[in-house]
Amino acid sequence: MANLLFTHMLLVAAIAALFSQVDIVESVSELKLSSKILQESIINEINTHPHAGWKAAHNDKFNDYTVGQFKYILGAKATPEIIKKTIPVVTHDKTLKLPTEFDARKAWPQCATIGRILDQGHCGSCWAFGAVESLSDRFCIQFGKNTSLSVNDLLSCCGFLCGAGCNGGYPISAWRYFVHHGIVTEECSPYFDDTGCSHPGCEPGYPTPKCHRQCKDGNQVWKKSKHFSVSAYRVSSDPHDIMAELYKNGPVEVSYTVYEDFAHYKSGVYKHVSGEALGGHAVKLIGWGTSDEGEDYWLVANQWNKGWGENGYFKIRRGTNECGIEGDVVAGLPSSKNLAGTFISLPEELEAALDALL
Repeated sequence: MANLLFTHMLLVAAIAALFSQVDIVESVSELKLSSKILQESIINEINTHPHAGWKAAHNDKFNDYTVGQFKYILGAKATPEIIKKTIPVVTHDKTLKLPTEFDARKAWPQCATIGRILDQGHCGSCWAFGAVESLSDRFCIQFGKNTSLSVNDLLSCCGFLCGAGCNGGYPISAWRYFVHHGIVTEECSPYFDDTGCSHPGCEPGYPTPKCHRQCKDGNQVWKKSKHFSVSAYRVSSDPHDIMAELYKNGPVEVSYTVYEDFAHYKSGVYKHVSGEALGGHAVKLIGWGTSDEGEDYWLVANQWNKGWGENGYFKIRRGTNECGIEGDVVAGLPSSKNLAGTFISLPEELEAALDALL
């Protein structure tokens, strides 16, 4: 009953979000959408600003992107308030002593997935990448297994319950999908490779892939490849709670508003200086620290390949909810379910009904 209620609320919220999304699109003029996202004027404004705290540059990643194309890859939809009320919020003991700086790559060096920079291509699938990457890391941290999970499974098979695939989705719904349906491995359902995006998502105008519940490798079984989460929750927006969650359980997924200047980020501690808001983006938070200039920051792994930012990473001001980065933090804990390869199959008629729904 609870799941049916959540599904109903999500459907209502999705319809409302569709109309609000139209308003956002209309707020950016057609002329603006067709112009280049990289602007020399923005680069000069940032690099001459006495208090910017970061450097801007022409990132090759977006050399040929228009504002409209860049806006399309910003696929993190804000969690509707009606849904937020149904999601548990995690807090942590304020007496927990935390280090002044932390990097998950160094804390868990045995987990290769933490330091892996991926590429979402021209698909607005950031909401799926941030979730799948974080859960992959948490499986290694919890169970000692370096397992890359499949963005493609989540993107193509979650359906309207997660949003609209390449046209954007809800990060918290991704984590709920992990709880109820699990996620197969990247090997079973691949999306990308280590040297850059090889998926059709790297081509402009790529639509959401169709859901095929069958491993690409014929020797693997879809259901046996599933990995689950035991929970899906939000983390309190208090920076201490976010830090404690990361410190104790591993990387988390965060969402924030992207402005035009962010496309130009090269190094330093980002804070919004110039340009219009273009959309929501979801990424993986892996650490924190303080710059030489005394600016507290979050350390974040993006999924725009290694040529963007600081080898694919960026820092953003911490403690002030910069661009909303601390306002919608989501995560979940990995489950041991199915790790031994056992899975309880659903009746065929129920599987067919699920296929029709998704």
